[in-house]
Amino acid sequence: MRRILLAMSGGVDSSAAAELLRREGWEVLGVTFDLWPEVGQAAIEDARQVAAQLGIPHRVLSLRDEFLKQVVEPFCQDYFAGRTPNPCVRCNPLIKFNALLKLADELGAEAVATGHYARVAEASATGARHALPLPGNRHFLRRAADAQKDQSYMLYGLEQRHLARARFPVGELTKPAVRGLAQETGLRSHNRPDSQEICFIPDDDYPGFLERQSPGAARPGEIQDTAGNVLARHKGIHRFTIGQRKKLGFAVGEPRFVLRLEPERAVVVVGRREETLRSEFMVRGINWIYPVADGERIGAEVKIRYRHIGVAAQIEALPDASARVRLSSPEPAVTPGQAAVFYDGEYVIGGGTICDQRPQ
Repeated sequence: MRRILLAMSGGVDSSAAAELLRREGWEVLGVTFDLWPEVGQAAIEDARQVAAQLGIPHRVLSLRDEFLKQVVEPFCQDYFAGRTPNPCVRCNPLIKFNALLKLADELGAEAVATGHYARVAEASATGARHALPLPGNRHFLRRAADAQKDQSYMLYGLEQRHLARARFPVGELTKPAVRGLAQETGLRSHNRPDSQEICFIPDDDYPGFLERQSPGAARPGEIQDTAGNVLARHKGIHRFTIGQRKKLGFAVGEPRFVLRLEPERAVVVVGRREETLRSEFMVRGINWIYPVADGERIGAEVKIRYRHIGVAAQIEALPDASARVRLSSPEPAVTPGQAAVFYDGEYVIGGGTICDQRPQ
């Protein structure tokens, strides 16, 4: 029997994934990652009980040190530097999938799996819409069948070594079908609500978490308009993000939006909504799932945040894993620190981090 290692969070998606893999004939081994002290124990206990229900082995792997150094600390540094990071896109390749592959090798498992809504395809795959020719001997990341739950954006950082062994059992199902399967199987997680927050900030209080985690890093400063007029004072630029309109700390007749953050001066610059629009930006740290050569230009759909619907663009690949993105129409709130992910139909071409904005 083929052996597979499944990351189990205790939620309905990974629980349903376990049952689907069992039905496919896999010998399923469950593992739950202990990443953060305040939120770990409940998830561990839920996953342990689901594994017991399904009769599969389960273990806990502590990755607290790695998670702190590679995810939480960069997250805090980015916020205090005026960026708005997405910690999940770092955690998936650097922490979760690297740990899964390492443990799989130790346990003799040929594949790894998670409860993400996404799909993996080989170059020979048919039936998916795509314009770029798919080169052989590669694995590709595809959107999930359920467009509302698709998490391919969060997985753009997976490399070939990850994709070659990755399985996403719920990627072909809708969320209602996943819950129905879990209920039919009698899994205790079938009605567990979806998590809407970052796992290490369960109360969604970003400023409070950042200030507790990095005491003394916050610098008060000014909120200015584009002419340099002072409109208010603030308690730190980590409390703001590009495009923000609410909770700015002042009121004027016309709505104002955050245009840029200047950490060197501790200044938040605000303006009209149309001033947040951008049609061109740079991306760094790109992971190319589809091989793109330096200097090559390709057409793609670009998502500039997880819930963004995507917009057509021209991507110019540059040296040092960077690219210039030219959008077909200007978009508001192109935010430094967020991920820009490039798509060709259902396929993820690659993605990286939007670079810092600078005054024009």
